[in-house]
Amino acid sequence: MEKTTTQVALFRGKKVRKIIYNNEWWFVVSDAVEVLTDTLNAKDYIRKMRIRDEYLAKGWGQIVTPLSVQTEGGNQMLNCASTEGIFRIIQSIPSPKAEPFKRWLARVGYERMQEIENPELATKRTRMLYKLKGYSDDWIEKRMRGIAIREELTDEWKKRGAKEQREYEILTAEISQAAFGITPSQYKKHKNLKRENLRDHMNDLELIFTMLGERSTTEIHRNENSEGFSKLKSDAKVGGDIAGTARKKLEKRLGRSVVSRNNYIKSSESKKRLEEK
Repeated sequence: MEKTTTQVALFRGKKVRKIIYNNEWWFVVSDAVEVLTDTLNAKDYIRKMRIRDEYLAKGWGQIVTPLSVQTEGGNQMLNCASTEGIFRIIQSIPSPKAEPFKRWLARVGYERMQEIENPELATKRTRMLYKLKGYSDDWIEKRMRGIAIREELTDEWKKRGAKEQREYEILTAEISQAAFGITPSQYKKHKNLKRENLRDHMNDLELIFTMLGERSTTEIHRNENSEGFSKLKSDAKVGGDIAGTARKKLEKRLGRSVVSRNNYIKSSESKKRLEEK
């Protein structure tokens, strides 16, 4: 299974989780059902829907595929469907939102095809989304560079024998623990985050030391031709230590911690309150 990263799309203000699988967008089925029906129990609605629709009852396994999706409780295997699969499911849901939702799905799918043909479009869209959220150009440059460094690192992990998702999480935690003294899950609690992406709520220095730890780890893997999870894990700790040592030296000089409780949500709310006064 190829590497997947959960993203959240909005349909009329409601969240629909999506991931790239086999070079196309796949959507969490329960999210789509909730959007279309406003049900509070998507699992029960889907069960009843499959009972009344014979095709869904027999062909459910051909329409949906369990994929690893990021949730509040960590990664979980959730039933997902491609745009075509969601179209079939929509046929069994009597909803005035069905046609607008189909058009929305088609547009999202088309954007992905464009990005496959021209990868620069994906980068441009990501920059635009950050810009619309109010991030500065300087922060966006660091964030985009961090994304590229992270992708290089995970590519090395894949080539060198790490299993995706769970082992990636362990290796990432090793780097973070060594670089900042806390794991990513602890870091999110420190910033009072839940489902949000931790790195989208880091300041300049946090991003810089994250990049240093991950880039150092990549170079160590390559220099030592590392193979196997155990070796990759020890490399991750060393790479994180390099960033951690630099962080501690800077903190000693500044007289304050680099690890901040501030997050973009709080910063945006504070800015908004100042503008309203």
